[in-house]
Amino acid sequence: MFPLKDENPTRRVPVFTVAFIVLCTLIFFMQFSAGAAGMQRIVVQYGLIPGALLGTEPAAAQYAAVPPPLTVITSMFLHGGWMHLIGNMLFLWIFGNNIEDELGHGRFILFYLLSGIGAAAAQIIAMPYSNIPMVGASGAISGVLGAYLVLYPRAKILTLIFLGVFITWAHIRAVWFIGGWFLFQTISALASSGGAGGVAWWAHIGGFLAGLLLIFVFRSRRATIRPPRRGPWG
Repeated sequence: MFPLKDENPTRRVPVFTVAFIVLCTLIFFMQFSAGAAGMQRIVVQYGLIPGALLGTEPAAAQYAAVPPPLTVITSMFLHGGWMHLIGNMLFLWIFGNNIEDELGHGRFILFYLLSGIGAAAAQIIAMPYSNIPMVGASGAISGVLGAYLVLYPRAKILTLIFLGVFITWAHIRAVWFIGGWFLFQTISALASSGGAGGVAWWAHIGGFLAGLLLIFVFRSRRATIRPPRRGPWG
């Protein structure tokens, strides 16, 4: 399943959702322009390496261009390839604009970064001795999904569904789409080594749970968990 858009109008321009998308895209172009070797070097220098951060793999720390604790933030804005970038930015656009609309610009920035930090913490706990860099916005975006599930469980997501060689689409409620997404992340994490050389499944889980909890702290006291807003045409 692949989301195309949600049926959940917003009231204000999602300034920082767009800003995060633009920033990640510009940084990826910088990575890409450095060539294959340069791109790999940037990932190693600015990606989050659990062993370097915890000191369990001290040799890995020598490659970092910034202090290892800072890579928790820098890693959120790097991506490993075009599909990695496009998939993350699509999810951020579909779900992030509503969360920014609910929280307001300032609180959305803090919520997004804290969700990313929660994602990093989960991956570090799961793989404390890893010397493989973790990069990508998916941990923070997972937090956005957790918040969306709390606030808009009844919102409908226009979703592409792949059935072998056949492709169709359907409107799926967020509770089922995001719930299915989280179930897939959990099964994948339990069935894998946690993301060694591939997807950082535990970061997705950690970011999601962080967002699920943080939204209760960051949302307005006047806000209520409600069905999606109707647009001007019903």
